[in-house]
Amino acid sequence: MLPVVTDPAKLPLVFQDALNAGDIAGVLALFAAGAGMRTVTGEHLAGTEALRAEISGTVAAHGRLTNVPRHTLVGAETALLVTDWTMEIDGPDGERIAPTGTTANIARRDADGGWRFTLLNPLGTA
Repeated sequence: MLPVVTDPAKLPLVFQDALNAGDIAGVLALFAAGAGMRTVTGEHLAGTEALRAEISGTVAAHGRLTNVPRHTLVGAETALLVTDWTMEIDGPDGERIAPTGTTANIARRDADGGWRFTLLNPLGTA
């Protein structure tokens, strides 16, 4: 189990490390209850099971994420996290691809003092 993340700026790096380790439960622990995500294909997912399926698919395709945090803006127990990313992953034809982008993610501080993602948007403003 991952430790509680008390600095929202560290969320992208903790997410990266858990995903790269294939720790699906660890990645899911970084999401608040009822969290949602927009996938790189534009689909909107919500809830633990949909997030588990998405993360599991990334792990199965040997995803290797590199996050470079750009901005963390905090107010009212909410944080906007802007992060540049590269995801090396096995494409549908088995060839390794490396799409890139910039996220616009939202996190909130929970009662335990830990920060968790409420929305992930790897497509940023696109």
